[in-house]
Amino acid sequence: MAKARRTTTAARVAEVRLPPLEPYEGGGLEPDGDYDGLEFSGLDLGGQSGRGARFIDCALRECALDGTELVRARFVDSVLSGVRGVGADLGGASLRDVEVADARLGGAQLHGAALERVLIRGGKIDYLNLRESRLTDVVFQGCVLSEADFGGAQLERVEFRDCVLRRVDFTAVRMNDVDLRTVAELDIARGVERLAGAVISTAQLLDLAPAFAAQIGVRVEDGPGGRG
Repeated sequence: MAKARRTTTAARVAEVRLPPLEPYEGGGLEPDGDYDGLEFSGLDLGGQSGRGARFIDCALRECALDGTELVRARFVDSVLSGVRGVGADLGGASLRDVEVADARLGGAQLHGAALERVLIRGGKIDYLNLRESRLTDVVFQGCVLSEADFGGAQLERVEFRDCVLRRVDFTAVRMNDVDLRTVAELDIARGVERLAGAVISTAQLLDLAPAFAAQIGVRVEDGPGGRG
């Protein structure tokens, strides 16, 4: 009897529809701040602390986030567009029904964060820290992730569409319904053995074959010569 072919369940990402927003006119972020229906546009939020803050129906557009502290912040039904900066700390943050577009970030900290129904589209993020995070119904689309660290993370219904993944770390990752088939460049630095629960293309399998062989201790060598 033929074995039924398992199909991958696609990520379910909702389109963020923002209501009319009011411009944010505050002096800066505040710890445990409550922000609802506001637009942060072109602001320098570098070095500020929004630890534990809540953003609902908000937009952050073209804002600088150098060293911004957003530990355990909550983003719900919000858009982050064109944000940039180095060292933004969102450790333990919660993002639900969020779109991140054209971000230019370096060393962003999202360790222990929870991402649910999130679209990360375009842009370039270097040294993204997602260790021990939980990603559910998340889509990375057309973005470049350089040396992203997913160590110990849990990925459920996550898709990487037309992305570039350079030196990605999948150490101790748990995957279920993760789709890597359209990744333009798939370079796994560590954790290739953790791809159980993911789907890859035939071409990607051939590219990863040496890493798979090394993982199980198989040596691949050419023969001593052709047959006579």
